[in-house]
Amino acid sequence: MKGVKSKADGKRTDAALKPKAAGRSKKAVKDPNKPKRPSSAFFVFMEEFRKEFKEKNPNNKSVAAVGKAAGERWKAMSEADKAPYKAKADKRKAEYEKTMDAYNKKQAGGHGDDDSDKSKSEVNDNEDDSGEEEDDDE
Repeated sequence: MKGVKSKADGKRTDAALKPKAAGRSKKAVKDPNKPKRPSSAFFVFMEEFRKEFKEKNPNNKSVAAVGKAAGERWKAMSEADKAPYKAKADKRKAEYEKTMDAYNKKQAGGHGDDDSDKSKSEVNDNEDDSGEEEDDDE
């Protein structure tokens, strides 16, 4: 009998998973126009390292081997050696921040009107109320 109960429990578990999967499909869709985050200094280094590694090891198809070799070299590098990569990463980050500011302004102008109108009306109502009170006091 224990075996029968466990099979039934297994069926219940499968049925219980289906609503969760359906709930996951309701997840907010990412905006394809949103700018991607900039690469860190290590990933800027990786861009160059991949080319170099591929030239030295043309038969290597393992992504893990490239990553491991890059990580070992990155750890062995001094701060002075890492400086150009950090500078490039900082430059990309500054460009990303400018792009995000423009993106956020565009989003606020398009989709955020409902919320901003409500807040403006509430602010205007509060100003009108305070203005009326001042007139009543005089």
